Amino acid sequence: TAGVKKDIEKLYEAVPQLVNVFKIKEKIGEGTFSSVYLATARLQAGYEEKMALKHLIPTSHPLRIAAELQCLTVAGGQDNVMGVKYCFRKNDHVVIVMPYLEHESFLDILNSLSFEEVREYMFNLFKALRRIHHFGIVHRDVKPSNFLYNRQLKKYALVDFGLAQGTPDTKIELLKTARSEDQQGSCLQTNPTVASGNGVAVSVTAPKQIAQQSASKAADRRSSSLSKIQMKQGRGGKEDSVHHSVQRSVFGERNFNVYSSTYPENSSTKFIKQSKIIDVSSRKLVTKKKIVSTKTVSNGAARKAASGCPLNLFCDCYATDRVCSVCLSRRQQVAPRAGTPGFRAPEVLTKCPTQTTAIDMWSAGIIFLSLLSGRYPFFKASDDLTALAQIMTVCGSRETIQAARTFGKSIVCTQVVPAQNLRTLCEKLRGTTSSCQRSQGEGPSRSENKTALPVVADKPCAPETLGKQIQHLESFQEDDGALEMKATDMKGWDQVPDEAYDLLDKLLDLNPATRITAKDALLHPFFKDIRL
Repeated sequence: TAGVKKDIEKLYEAVPQLVNVFKIKEKIGEGTFSSVYLATARLQAGYEEKMALKHLIPTSHPLRIAAELQCLTVAGGQDNVMGVKYCFRKNDHVVIVMPYLEHESFLDILNSLSFEEVREYMFNLFKALRRIHHFGIVHRDVKPSNFLYNRQLKKYALVDFGLAQGTPDTKIELLKTARSEDQQGSCLQTNPTVASGNGVAVSVTAPKQIAQQSASKAADRRSSSLSKIQMKQGRGGKEDSVHHSVQRSVFGERNFNVYSSTYPENSSTKFIKQSKIIDVSSRKLVTKKKIVSTKTVSNGAARKAASGCPLNLFCDCYATDRVCSVCLSRRQQVAPRAGTPGFRAPEVLTKCPTQTTAIDMWSAGIIFLSLLSGRYPFFKASDDLTALAQIMTVCGSRETIQAARTFGKSIVCTQVVPAQNLRTLCEKLRGTTSSCQRSQGEGPSRSENKTALPVVADKPCAPETLGKQIQHLESFQEDDGALEMKATDMKGWDQVPDEAYDLLDKLLDLNPATRITAKDALLHPFFKDIRL
């Protein structure tokens, strides 16, 4: 198109060194912080080689660019991790040159993949994650468009380390520097929003303080003060692929009235409230509002940050549609939350300050969930707390509460939402019934509940009770016949073993400390036939 041609001309002007080396053919991807072009390199041997040119936006921090390059040079080039060929720079314009891997759009092939192809896909994804985690790299943006897949050649490549962070013992020196800067306050923050509609309600404190707060409940109420927290869209919010295939996600967007509150160490209290999103269709549902609130533990002295707000002032805006001056006077809560919506782990959504390589494994679990269910994106939410509530409808509210305590959060929910049976959920969404299920029973489950419908107070709920959360429930009524596969077209989906759902369960472990690692995932019985 004319727009792409203009972008290519501008790139040549910005980095003139490219003119004599590359012939840029087309734009093949565009994200929030970079654009990717397909080019051919004119080599001395006389033949041309396809390359991918990643042009970083001029406002990218030099340290971030250098750290991304170091990740590619140190960890890349093997085990399905993208390497780097060259790097060109002119003033504030940087172009990273990588080998080009022709690949398919995830949406285009999702429903045509055989079960064996899905198994190989996940095995190779874990190989890449094992590689980068060995070097202490947390990718932070694991998703289908960042794991390139050539179906015909059976080649894979994990790309885009623009959001990567280092573990405390990372072997990437520049990530150590970036990590220290993040700890000094460069973490992303969040904007206040309030989603209109129905939902589920939650509250969070630190396990170490539960007894103390119980004993001093009255004192806490008198000394409580409130803070508004801003929610900013993290990096990686855009899909990098230029393909725009459309498929309904399992979850809708207009679902929740969401609130979040924080209990700092010295008994002062923060309440986080999300700003209002106007939605005419959902106004009819405001009579049955449910709340999600999150109390988190702050490591700093919150009282010192109150900046002129006396502790004896009472907040009167909790569970209302406004934010009072007491809340506005409190300092903002900060925590790393970079990544793509729908793939963020619970510890990211609840603003846990300590985040490990386990967040990449959660994202891999979401990819696996999409592959098994045939639905992408599986989760779709307009804000972090809505995303957390959507996770609870699959993983269960009690399970989420229990896991949150392990990483310093205490969640209180207004409704009891049971965990779904993963096999039942995925097979119903895909429109299949596995012979393994017929002969061996339901298979691994997150709870004893075998019902695919969410329930409240032990009674089945209509989909609208949870804000029309699970769109597939109504799709079954509309096109159940279209979803059913013929026996000749099953491609192994009628033989999905229990090991697949056992691995999925371990990937979607709400507790990051016990979530399966990439190294252990490769040793899982699910991969016994293809393990190296």
